[in-house]
Amino acid sequence: MDPLDRAMAEKNAKAYAAYGSGNCDADIRYLSGFRTSDAILYMKRYDESPFIVVSSMELERAAQEAKVRAMTRKEAGFFEYLSQEGDHRDRAMARTIASLGGAHIMVPPYFPFSIAKELSALCEVSIEDKEVVKACRARKDGDEIRSIKGAQEAAEEAMRVAVGMIARSKIRNGELSYDESPLTSERVKAAIHRSLVDRGCTGRDTIVSCGRDTAIPHHTGGGVLLADEPIVIDIFPQNEEGYYADMSRTVVRGEPSPEILEMYTAVKWAKSIAIGEIRAGKRGSDIHQMVVDYLSAQGFESDSQGFIHNLGHGVGLEVHEHPVLGPRGDELEPGNVITVEPGLYYKGVGGVRLEDMGIVRPNGFELLTLFEEECAV
Repeated sequence: MDPLDRAMAEKNAKAYAAYGSGNCDADIRYLSGFRTSDAILYMKRYDESPFIVVSSMELERAAQEAKVRAMTRKEAGFFEYLSQEGDHRDRAMARTIASLGGAHIMVPPYFPFSIAKELSALCEVSIEDKEVVKACRARKDGDEIRSIKGAQEAAEEAMRVAVGMIARSKIRNGELSYDESPLTSERVKAAIHRSLVDRGCTGRDTIVSCGRDTAIPHHTGGGVLLADEPIVIDIFPQNEEGYYADMSRTVVRGEPSPEILEMYTAVKWAKSIAIGEIRAGKRGSDIHQMVVDYLSAQGFESDSQGFIHNLGHGVGLEVHEHPVLGPRGDELEPGNVITVEPGLYYKGVGGVRLEDMGIVRPNGFELLTLFEEECAV
């Protein structure tokens, strides 16, 4: 049975409705296969094929690109309801949904509150409480995996550009210089983004942090990069199909301190141990705890410092999605695309993170990240 039909049956609902932009809402994009800046309505009646309601100017494109049938808002009755409701758009949309869906409609947890409030006056409304769509998204099919692989190839080429700039830089008074100018985080990020664009991807909030800033996992970095200090590079591009990749490397131009070198070695081994354990049927929580235990044996805590975040996460139409490799991680399934990214972070010393991405298979973990690991460059 279709997962949405199963969820509707459990609630005794007659239809499922989701409303949002395919550009901003990954579930809408997944369900419809249609990417647009304007909000669209996704409808699925129990045991029937789904469809979307779009503006008339998007109908032809939706017919070509969407993976479900499309109709216009006029065909759905929206404008008639709008004229009757004195241009109260949320009420008109609620009436449209009720007329298409029936007496009991299930909506996702993120459904717009104002429309849900109007809808509840017209019919029974239930909230999808098992995140059915997100669970479906966690299991990637062949086309999705091919798209993610393409994004990962772009990420690795951009990483090669970034590490290459750092490796070729000159050390002058403790700072890095490239082409006779200070090598800044901003220059490296700009080069990363140019490389991504050349390969049909975009980068946003890319991390190139240095020195003490690396002790903050998601500090994006800024200013001149320093010699003999850790530089954390985290690249997570999105391609034109909407899919992400995600990878991190930590490098030092010059001589890493003994503390950073010890942290790097521990993180590298922790990642290797985790990768060796990943397969379908394993729980994300157990693999996370294995890394916690290993790092503890090496003298590194997992609290307010040391290893302070989840071991990994799913990657797809969002850069962070199900499943989770963390204390609350569930059982992994074939087709999950996940990261493995142990890290250690100490205020006043710095941070180290290494991140690979791969596919959960019945008997192991197929790595998609092929980029080399080297601390000193």
